[in-house]
Amino acid sequence: MTTTVLIKNGVVIDTEPEPVVLGHADVRIEGGAIAEVGLGLPDVPGAEVIDATGRIVLPGFVDTHRHTWQAAIRAAAPDVDFPGYLRRVVGELAPRHRAEDVYAGNLGGALECLDAGITTLLDWSHIQLTPGHTDAAIQALRESGIRAVFGYCHGGEPGGLESETRRVRGLLPDGLVTMALAALGPEIAGEERALAEWRLARELDLPVTCHLGHNPESAGLAFLEANGLLDTPTTFVHALHYTDGEFKRIAGSGGSVSLAPVDEMNLGIGYPAAGRARAAGVPTGLGADTVVCSPGDMFSLMRTIHLLERGRPDGAGLGFTTRDALRMATIEGAQVLGMDEVIGSLRPGKQADLVLLRTDRLGMAAAHDPIGAVVLNADTSCVDTVLVAGRVVKRDGQLLHHDLSAVLASLQESADAVVRP
Repeated sequence: MTTTVLIKNGVVIDTEPEPVVLGHADVRIEGGAIAEVGLGLPDVPGAEVIDATGRIVLPGFVDTHRHTWQAAIRAAAPDVDFPGYLRRVVGELAPRHRAEDVYAGNLGGALECLDAGITTLLDWSHIQLTPGHTDAAIQALRESGIRAVFGYCHGGEPGGLESETRRVRGLLPDGLVTMALAALGPEIAGEERALAEWRLARELDLPVTCHLGHNPESAGLAFLEANGLLDTPTTFVHALHYTDGEFKRIAGSGGSVSLAPVDEMNLGIGYPAAGRARAAGVPTGLGADTVVCSPGDMFSLMRTIHLLERGRPDGAGLGFTTRDALRMATIEGAQVLGMDEVIGSLRPGKQADLVLLRTDRLGMAAAHDPIGAVVLNADTSCVDTVLVAGRVVKRDGQLLHHDLSAVLASLQESADAVVRP
């Protein structure tokens, strides 16, 4: 098997410490990791060569919060508010899911990510109706070929939280699919459940991802501080209603923030606080959250956060740039997931999770600033080639390694079974 890959003649964008256009350059990959980036790298006998002429080469996108299982109920609730989402999706549609529906949704959703250049995904999975549902979700992530953090949210009997979380921890020791504890937390499930979640995460050495700060009365941060739980790495999802001082406390604890700007505005949750969180020093990433009422691609998310920040009253967000948006979608998203030493930039030694974007499109042609073009002009049709750990999973605009007609048929079967009983 070829272990050396040479990507030649692309316009290369790196993202660490800040996004920068390196210009025309080559990328050499050895054993799944980035070995060298430079102009005119020498040929390597037996290497796989990818001609990136007319392509932009950059790190793969990182989605820090997505309910991947919902791929088969896309656009099922496009115009509801948050209470309507809870009634329709969580109350009605989720309980109808069989294990095979979870598998279909997770596989289709993960492949959707790869197709759009998202190479790493935090799958916030709250569809654990039985252990079979959990196993189906994990199997689909593994088979997809994506790099994923499986955010396990126990949804069965309360007494099974510890035993099932331990079981899942044993299934995911390392590899492309790893684990986080997706906590319901004090704002959804109450303090007793939250204490058990954080203490279990600490014991099992798992990071926590939790919906915290998504309403003005949120007291989750104070609860975590009062109980000495902030030493466990925690991602605050939808952290919209914190003060600047509270964001500084989150930063001081080593915490991070995940924002889903389309979903947060569409559901009426609140105005994304990307600028304030980042100004306080909090690593802040982007997530699609749910395709029942939001798009599933990173281009839409980058454009939305760029627009919302720059559109703040009195010009307060005009310092936010396309480079900030790209950073949130790559290296900063990796930092949110605790993976910034592994992915998110082109630093030699990191895993070769890369995306090649076509520029021979009318909407991308003659772009003077490649970073601006990626954020403001590109879309999923530009995603030509995608690599995860040096393995090509999409080439010439086509996903590899899967029978897409079968994947689509499974999604439709699940949609018919779940949405139209």
